[in-house]
Amino acid sequence: MKIALIGASGFVGSHLLTEALNRGHQVTAIVRNPEKITVTHANLTVKKGDVLQAEEVANLVRGNDVVLSAYNSGWQNPNIYDDFLKGSQAIQEGVKKSGVKRLIVVGGAGSLEVAPGVQLVDTPQFPAEWKPGALAAREYLNIIRKEDTLDWTFFSPAILMHHGITDGRTGKYRLGTDQPVFNEQGESRLSAEDLSVALLDEVENKKFIRKRFTAAY
Repeated sequence: MKIALIGASGFVGSHLLTEALNRGHQVTAIVRNPEKITVTHANLTVKKGDVLQAEEVANLVRGNDVVLSAYNSGWQNPNIYDDFLKGSQAIQEGVKKSGVKRLIVVGGAGSLEVAPGVQLVDTPQFPAEWKPGALAAREYLNIIRKEDTLDWTFFSPAILMHHGITDGRTGKYRLGTDQPVFNEQGESRLSAEDLSVALLDEVENKKFIRKRFTAAY
C-alpha cells in the first residue's frame, strides 16, 4: 500500500516507519525536519511539511491509500493543547481535501475509561505534566467522532507506552475499544514496536473504521 506517515521522525513515528517498510509498503514520511530521517530505503520518500496548514497537508498526502498520523506537538511544548488540536484538525481537513479516504490517528490513553463513566485523565493519579496533551487528545477524539466523510480510526496506546518499555517486537497484543487492556499484573503496557504492529495490522485489515481502539499485552 501507499502510506503517508506524518510525524515519522518521532518516538512512535520512527517505529511505525520501520514496521511499514519491513512489510513492503511504500511510505511517504512527512516531517518538519527531514534530516532526522536517517533511514534509506527504496520504498521511502521523505517530504518536509508543515501540518498546521491544511492545503499543504493535502498536497503532501495526495495519491496515497492511507494517512497514518503520529503527529505530536511536543510534550515539552507549553502550548501543546492548542497546537495539538490545531495540527490534528488541519491534518483531518487536509486529508479530506486530498481525496484520500482513510485516516488513522495516534491519540492518547487518557480518554480510556478506567471505571464506569471515569476516564484515566480525570483520575487523581494521572500525571499533571501529561494532562494538557491528554486533554487535547481527548478533545480531538470527540471532534473526529463527528467526521462522516473520512474512514477514520483513532488509536489510544496502552497506558504504559513510553521509552522505558523494553519488550521489543513480539508481534503479540490484545485489542480493546474504550477501556484499557490489562495483563495479569494489572498493567496496561505495550512496546512502541508492538504498537506499530497493531497499527499496521489495522492499516491492512480495517477492523476499526470510524471507531477508537486500543492494544496492550
